[in-house]
Formats: sequence, C-alpha cells, structure tokens
Amino acid sequence: MLFSFYDGAGEKEIKLKGELFKYLIKVRRHNVGDIIAFRKSKQRDILYRYRLQKIDARVATLILQDAKEYILKASKELHIGWCIIDTKSIEKVLHILNESGVSKITFITCKRSQKNFRLDFRRFNRILDTSSQQCGRSDEMIFETSESVEEFLQKYPKTAIFDFGGKSIEDIKKIQTVLIGCEGGFTEQERQLFDTDNIFSFKTPMILRSESAVVAISNKILL
Repeated sequence: MLFSFYDGAGEKEIKLKGELFKYLIKVRRHNVGDIIAFRKSKQRDILYRYRLQKIDARVATLILQDAKEYILKASKELHIGWCIIDTKSIEKVLHILNESGVSKITFITCKRSQKNFRLDFRRFNRILDTSSQQCGRSDEMIFETSESVEEFLQKYPKTAIFDFGGKSIEDIKKIQTVLIGCEGGFTEQERQLFDTDNIFSFKTPMILRSESAVVAISNKILL
C-alpha cells in the first residue's frame, strides 16, 4: 500500500480511529516511528507523509513530516468506450484498467447489451480507490455513459474500433479513444456507422471475451 486516502491529511497532527486504524495498525502492522503516506480523495496531487508517534488501544497519533506535490499517472491517456456487459465482469477487471492508467471509460448501451445490468459507480469508485492506494496512482479514472454506439461515435468521431477483420493493432498509431463491443459483438446496423480505416483487431484466431479484450487493448496501448 503506497498511500491511504484520508481527508484529514494536511493537519500537523492527526488521530486515526476506526477502520483506517485497524487497517494500518492491525493489518499493515505499522509501528511507532514508521512513515505513512496519505492523499485526500478530492485533492489527490499532494502526498502527505506522517510519522507514527503513538499507538493507543484504538487511536494512532501521527505528526506531519512533509507535504509535496507528487503526481503519478500514465504517460498517455486512453479513453475506452465499452458496451455494457455483466457488471460483475466489469468489476473483476477495473483494478487492472486502473493500474494500466486508463483515463476514462464511457459505458455504452449498445444493441446487444443486456438491459438488466445496472452500473453502480459508487461501488466502481471504491474498487478504484483500493487499486490506486496499492499502485500509487494519483489521478482519477472518469466514468460516463452513452445511450448508443451512434451517440458515442458522434461525440468521439476519431474513435478506433476493435472488431473482427480490422488492421493489426500494431498498424494503428496514437490511439486515444477505442470502442469495444459487448458479448456477441456489434450488430450490422452498428457496423454501418464505422469508418473501416479505424477498425483494428489482434492477430489471434481466438475469440476474446469483452473484458479480456478491454484488458489486452489497454495493456497494449499504455504499457
């Protein structure tokens, strides 16, 4: 754990109680004298470093050592347009996308998206917070929604599209926005919206699940 989110960070002295106390003292087993880092959840650019001064039964007292701007983010940005799939499958890979440095995900209701799935952004953000604390990322991944593939492409016309029969991903330069379908892929009606010059695929005979494709593409472009 490279840092913890704590909105009281910045004070000369802080006293940790409750779950954060249990995690840092009981689970992480920090001792008096240890240096522990924090960021505020809404002001993430500043890293606050505290020295653990005293541990009581249920309270840990820490003294501020320094506060410096420390931004840790991917060297480039990637925006994924992701046709909605089972939210359990989304949750399983969110931490990987966050660690890779994906900057934004637009969840799209495409023709073959199942309508019973409900996106829980509060839960998604809790997953991202845990991931960021572990990998050190300081910026926030952004979530938004789009009602259709057509609406998404109108808003982001330079989108690269992951689909069968496209160019090799190695031939696509400087991808900043990519569209990935749900299980079952795109319909022919949706494919009519695509610019064939912007379609790409991997050199594999295997059919990837939507979440596998998202992870593979983000890693290929960002890492």
